[in-house]
Amino acid sequence: LYTDHFLARVIELLTHNQERFDTSMLYVSDHGESLGENGLYLHAAPYALAPQAQTHVPMLMWFGQQALSDLGIQRDCLQGKSGEPDLSHDNLFHSVLGLFEVRTSLYQPRLDIFHSCRPNMTAAH
Repeated sequence: LYTDHFLARVIELLTHNQERFDTSMLYVSDHGESLGENGLYLHAAPYALAPQAQTHVPMLMWFGQQALSDLGIQRDCLQGKSGEPDLSHDNLFHSVLGLFEVRTSLYQPRLDIFHSCRPNMTAAH
């Protein structure tokens, strides 16, 4: 509950300052926590053994009014991805690389959630 409160305050601050600065926020929890579901109390179990409560974690992205368009990303396209069930931590690394147009052989466009929402990038990469 406190995390929700804190993130709301951060978004308020960013919203308040988006006219003066290019504001954005990306929040991803590092892992979930088993808090008694099915009698389990676990913290950061190995992925192969971890229950769903530990492997399905929150991610929140917030972008100021100009941030996405300045990066060539279509906001409505990105919003349409919010309910995709197969997004995971696997997408984070490649999405951040793609967001900032970092060139490396490690980058995989299919794992970049922004890639298909950048019309000027999809044909070339």
